[in-house]
Amino acid sequence: MSLLLRLLRPRLGSCVPRLLANRLGSLSTFPVRSPSGDSQPEELRKPIGRYPIPYKKELPFDIVELMEEVEKKTGFLPNIFKVLAHRPGEFRAFFAYYNAIINKETGHLSKTDKELIIVATSVSNRCPYCVIAHSALHRMYSKNAVLADQVTINWKKAELSPRELAMLEFALAVSRADDITEEHFKKLELHGFDREDAWDIASISAFFCMSNRIAHFIDLIPNKEFYSLGRTNDQGL
Repeated sequence: MSLLLRLLRPRLGSCVPRLLANRLGSLSTFPVRSPSGDSQPEELRKPIGRYPIPYKKELPFDIVELMEEVEKKTGFLPNIFKVLAHRPGEFRAFFAYYNAIINKETGHLSKTDKELIIVATSVSNRCPYCVIAHSALHRMYSKNAVLADQVTINWKKAELSPRELAMLEFALAVSRADDITEEHFKKLELHGFDREDAWDIASISAFFCMSNRIAHFIDLIPNKEFYSLGRTNDQGL
């Protein structure tokens, strides 16, 4: 199962797919605002972005159910869930597309590959939230505690395989909106990627360019839990 979510069957009486959470290492509670502000720990009262976190009772049931499922199964809720709840329709659309490109089971990209693409793309777009969150996921999938950090500093000097280098070169060309030529595809093919894999790489990079920019203008703060995930041998998925 995927680290975050998988879209399952539509809920009766609604065309909106039901979202259910899967395991995410160790994920804090969904912070429901209290009028007095006295019922929450100090860390939950600190702003995580420019927009308000909605009251739980104001949210649609399927979104509340998702958040509670994540909280129950994992332990902390990534801040992206909290801020996107401000706009439920966009919340659903965001995670539906995320699932379509990240949780697909066809193609030659591993979960580790996908997280590496996200890290490199997010570094190029200077997005702290996505770099920190997805570096954690890469560490957990790959069981490699240092590679994502190396990519964050300088991907060209990171200990990447020729295949990973080709993959990131293509992803970053897409993220920069370079003119994509047949030469780009030929380089990928030399390392076992076909045209459908190229689409997967491009889709992930393009989607996270959007995600990076949303996180920027929201001023989204990473959860503290992400910093330590995957740093030791006893942490993993």
